[in-house]
Amino acid sequence: MVEGLRRGGERSPFLGIGAEFRQHRPYQIGDELKHVDWKVSARHDRLLTRQLRETTNASVLLVLDTSASMAFPDGAHEKFRYAQIASAALAWIALDQGHAVGLLTAVPDARTTTGDRLVYVAPRAGVLHRRALLAAIAQLTAQGTWPAARTVQRASTLLRRRGVLVVVSDYYDDEEAVRRALAEAARRGHDVRQWQVVAPEERALPPGGPQELEDLETGARRLIDRRTLGDAYAAAHRAFLERCRTGAQRDGVVWAALDTGAPPERVLRDVLRAAPLAGPSTPGVAART
Repeated sequence: MVEGLRRGGERSPFLGIGAEFRQHRPYQIGDELKHVDWKVSARHDRLLTRQLRETTNASVLLVLDTSASMAFPDGAHEKFRYAQIASAALAWIALDQGHAVGLLTAVPDARTTTGDRLVYVAPRAGVLHRRALLAAIAQLTAQGTWPAARTVQRASTLLRRRGVLVVVSDYYDDEEAVRRALAEAARRGHDVRQWQVVAPEERALPPGGPQELEDLETGARRLIDRRTLGDAYAAAHRAFLERCRTGAQRDGVVWAALDTGAPPERVLRDVLRAAPLAGPSTPGVAART
């Protein structure tokens, strides 16, 4: 998936990191071969490497929703698996471009006073860190509840300088509290991304008669009649997504829907082409366009 995203024929849709040529210097043992300027080396009959001046270098913090509602539905369209893949691909590309990438989430823990504990991988760069970060993402499971607003607030403060905050969730939480937390992160100068994972199966109720529904996070059950509630449910879900979109737009947050019915590489490319991540050099620019 990452290779496919890299090979796109158009301009890269990913982070705005760049490197400006400064000078050549003789190759030294330990230098990466990718920095060798082979054409210039051939003319001078010795190995020369390019020294580059980094123009941007962002700290990217991925915030991943691990609540039980993300485990819906069973099968190929599971939201949590989709969120893991999209997050891992974004992390891989960003690390390849020299950015520091980290992870923050919360998992259930009965031993704590809040009933959960934060899982934090500090933003770093490098190949070894990439292995640790991808392993941390892969080991997560969707279960219990998730303190969305508190986790976003904590993520905003952990990014000590202006950075990129990507929150991947279905946002089935306290809407107003989460919106305020995202807006506050944007006011701090972060490039905030509200990625909302949506499965085709939750956009509308399947046809039929009575059905018992279960809340995956609380276990509460409710008997409904799909014949009478089908249209109302579909309208309510559309209104929910629209509130998330318009609220984000109003607060300087970039909203995007990640539809699990579409290939993640296509969705990720489209999302980042529509609004490339700004990073600290141009804080909040993409969020306001």
